[in-house]
Amino acid sequence: MSQLNCLEKLLDGVEVEWTTLGNEHAVEIANSGRKPVKAALRVAGETPYYGANNIQDYVDGYTHDGEFVLIAEDGSASLENYSIQYATGRFWANNHVHVVRGKEGLNTRYLYHYLCIVNFVPFLSGGGRAKLTKGKLVDIPLPIPCPDNPEKSLAIQAEIVRILDAFTAMTAELTAELTAELNMRKKQYNYYRDLLLSFEDGEVEWKSLEFLCRSISAGGDVPKNSAKGQTEPTSEYPYPIYANATDEKGLYGFTDNYKIDSDAVTISARGAKVGYHTVREAKFTPIIRLIVLVADKNLVTTRYLNYVLDMTPIGGTEGGIPQLTVPMVKKITVPIPFPNDPEKSLVEQARIVAILDKFDTLTTSLQEGLPREIELRQKQYDYYRDLLLSFPKSHSDEAA
Repeated sequence: MSQLNCLEKLLDGVEVEWTTLGNEHAVEIANSGRKPVKAALRVAGETPYYGANNIQDYVDGYTHDGEFVLIAEDGSASLENYSIQYATGRFWANNHVHVVRGKEGLNTRYLYHYLCIVNFVPFLSGGGRAKLTKGKLVDIPLPIPCPDNPEKSLAIQAEIVRILDAFTAMTAELTAELTAELNMRKKQYNYYRDLLLSFEDGEVEWKSLEFLCRSISAGGDVPKNSAKGQTEPTSEYPYPIYANATDEKGLYGFTDNYKIDSDAVTISARGAKVGYHTVREAKFTPIIRLIVLVADKNLVTTRYLNYVLDMTPIGGTEGGIPQLTVPMVKKITVPIPFPNDPEKSLVEQARIVAILDKFDTLTTSLQEGLPREIELRQKQYDYYRDLLLSFPKSHSDEAA
């Protein structure tokens, strides 16, 4: 099936005129009202203050009132996915955006959707901070369906807008639903974790990590035989790990050797994520700024130890960059059920871990699934947007 079928059905055989943003009969460029104001001089208010990529502040007063499209003049966060914003009502625009809108025969929301698929790179000038000058802005092509019949043209544009806005609304609704579900699961997980790990006096005995662990050690330098930035292991042994790694993206690289031969709890020992902890599988090499707890499996399981540390404040040194040292970690105490009956204690730990693992798996799957679902909906929107806005070029345009 031709990808133009959907668009062809909308066009129903009518012509498409290719003009430019410089066409004063179709497009108004309202740059003259723009006014940059330094943060210190802005008067707080309710009007959104737009910069190249987003709303930067809320101020008193306004520069524009109506329905407009804002195109980054410079400072777009991405050149390939160029910054295009849609603004309605009263707003304040600084000098880092071009302010445009459609006139009588051009739907401004249609203009917004179309500009989102334009490749702006050929129109940019400058080096590190690429700039879209007004001289180049006016050269950007713009398709207008059925130009000889304004009423039909606007009807076609409105239908394109309706379809694309519907996909946008669906994505927003789905995101809200998944986020609400995720927050509920997190609360549920936290409730049961707190319930399972809140013990009455006499039910548990608080033991130090020094007593419960076979070893507590700090990571060292990056192994000489490691390969930084690899995405696949070079052998059966895993990798050195960044101190604040929370997923595979935090891995430093891979090595042909390993230092830790057991699963373990690792704790970030320096910086903004000091105290962050997680379970690491056996055979890995920790690098500096990471403290490793290898549990004494006769006394405590690794996963139970990781869960109870969620309930334990783990703070670093005060002043300067927060740091956590091995002696500090050794003094941390955690609750151990049935301390006088190790076998019964391990059974109880396993029961607690099994319950929390189920909630953790559900929460994690939702947390990981949320961006995937959003990405899927975004791809669906992009597909139909490209389908609906891929207007045929005229023969003269193709020849040029």
